[in-house]
Amino acid sequence: MSVIYFIFQQTMLFTIPLMVVALGGMFSERSGVVNIALEGIMTMGAFTGILFLNMTGGRMSGQTQLFLAILISAATGAAFAFFHAYAAINMKADQTISGTALNMFAPAFAIFVARVIQGVQQIQFNNTFRIESVPVLGRIPFLGPLLFQNTYVTTYLGILILIVSTVVLYRTRFGLRLRSCGEHPQAADAAGINVYRMQYAGVLISGVLGGLGGLVFVVPTSTNFNADVAGYGFLALAVLIFGQWKPVRIMWASLFFGLMKAVAAAYSGIPFLAATGIPSYVYKMIPYIATLIVLIFTSKNSQAPRASGVPYDKGQR
Repeated sequence: MSVIYFIFQQTMLFTIPLMVVALGGMFSERSGVVNIALEGIMTMGAFTGILFLNMTGGRMSGQTQLFLAILISAATGAAFAFFHAYAAINMKADQTISGTALNMFAPAFAIFVARVIQGVQQIQFNNTFRIESVPVLGRIPFLGPLLFQNTYVTTYLGILILIVSTVVLYRTRFGLRLRSCGEHPQAADAAGINVYRMQYAGVLISGVLGGLGGLVFVVPTSTNFNADVAGYGFLALAVLIFGQWKPVRIMWASLFFGLMKAVAAAYSGIPFLAATGIPSYVYKMIPYIATLIVLIFTSKNSQAPRASGVPYDKGQR
């Protein structure tokens, strides 16, 4: 039973950031703006959040420090996504090129600033945020060790974001308008909806969730940040496509890819996998091989809402 707990907890560590970032990409693409800058947004969000943890270590309680870092990472992600929104919406730039430019800029900026501030590019932090057992809930048989022991508050935050995203997208006026701007922008414009404003909202939301996802990825899995999020922004795009731009399907896709990453990262702690004698690099290849296979069989049947990358022009109406 302990092996089941271990596998599930490791899976959640990788699933939550994937799901959060993919949900961010969903809001952007649902508004009609392709956002492949998720990798760069994650990098910037993780950089500022981890830098804050490094500079404030030991000066406040662990969970308070993490909460403030979450706010900083989210704000950084929104600010960084603004550049993509401005280029794609106002300047009518190619959305793919704009996103690629931000992906290239983010790690270079993080390395440069880290070296200026502390002389080295790797930023260390004390990971004091793991919750050994949630009061009362941690003592529930089976569910306690599975969900409420050896966990992080970011896990519950990710679940909350999933619920809120589903409600907002399908049960609010904002969600209806966002989807209409992505699917039929000319019709939405004719109905009096400010398409540009909705697209800005979609991209900025993706920035908030992308920046948050960067911090959520680094904190539970490491004690340092080296201007890298291991390609998770690109993997989140695969999750977004596999999940067909729908929150619940994105959740299941995230669980699948999260399990693959958990196997690759923690196979040595799973007895029946460690006993096989398979080289470690084979396990590390599994998530990426799974990504290729899944996209081959799903991309033909998946169609993003107006995900062509062509900027909306009000004059087209």
